[in-house]
Amino acid sequence: MESTQLVQEFSEPEATALPWDEVVAVLESAEMFWLSTVRRDGRPHVAPLPAIWLDGRLYFCTGAHEQKARNIEANTHCVLTTGTNTFRSGVDVVVEGTVGRVSDNDTLVSLAARWKDKIDWEYVVGDGVFLDTMSVGNPAVVFGVTPSKVLVFTKAPYGQTRYVR
Repeated sequence: MESTQLVQEFSEPEATALPWDEVVAVLESAEMFWLSTVRRDGRPHVAPLPAIWLDGRLYFCTGAHEQKARNIEANTHCVLTTGTNTFRSGVDVVVEGTVGRVSDNDTLVSLAARWKDKIDWEYVVGDGVFLDTMSVGNPAVVFGVTPSKVLVFTKAPYGQTRYVR
């Protein structure tokens, strides 16, 4: 990210900005994220899903028929969050950005290998999609989120760091 700022207004005096490489480590190790999108009528939609951090983008997949995919067709802005459900420890990360469909087979092969390594979920790559080897049904389309802003919330001391592109 191009700019890093500790948000003093929401940080304790002893808080410091979390270095970007530590934020990347959180994104790389997190297994589950919450994806927030907006329906065509403006109502929010939130769903948990695994995501993969690779080369400065967060990737996730879903069925083309699912609500989140239909929402993205109408509005390419989304938020992915990950972190802890504790008040006094841990790091929470909010990634705001624009999402786009990924259909390049070389990228999909790389992502499928990472999904297998990270959460033991095996995909094979079809023609621009993932095919789930554990179930029969619709192929999964893959999306990549390019972050425009990342907010990081640290606890003990409490701090908020803003990274912008």
